[in-house]
Amino acid sequence: MIFLQLFITFFQIGLFGFGGGYGMLSLIQAQVVTHHHWMTMGQFTDIVAVSQMTPGPVGINSATYCGYAAVHNAGMGNMAAIAGSALATFALVLPSLILMLAICKLFMRYMNTPAVQSIFAGLRPAVVGLLGAATLLLMTADNFSTPQTDPWQFWISVALFVVTFVGTKFYKVNPIHMILLAAFAGLLLLY
Repeated sequence: MIFLQLFITFFQIGLFGFGGGYGMLSLIQAQVVTHHHWMTMGQFTDIVAVSQMTPGPVGINSATYCGYAAVHNAGMGNMAAIAGSALATFALVLPSLILMLAICKLFMRYMNTPAVQSIFAGLRPAVVGLLGAATLLLMTADNFSTPQTDPWQFWISVALFVVTFVGTKFYKVNPIHMILLAAFAGLLLLY
């Protein structure tokens, strides 16, 4: 039963997940954490962090890890979890594959028409909204803590957020350096 639910869930996410991997994160979170309760918000946050650090698109990596975690958290063994991982990844990619094959010729022929240009003009703000939603969904107490609960973790998290934003936006610092800085700060939080 969980395999069918995984396939349907990630197929729908793949079908409606405009804006790439980061745009899909809010859809994935809504399904795997809020709707199906396959994992906690903390587990999902860890999955997003690992997905960003591993090669490949973050949406596909997240689907792969979520598929594994969902089946594993359902009490099944490692081989079943690996099958869940492969199924979630395949289901996420399948709509794009089908749609790209189906509309490739049509798009090339009609891409400069006013109707197609209007569709893309409408999709751009939606993509920005999905990216903003993904950002806001990750700004939780699980990730930042609170000043009352753990002020040390909260202020380091806020400082990392600000330094990462300023560094990548204004100083064009390599994101790998930012990841290493965040890892070092995470080690500081252990003490």
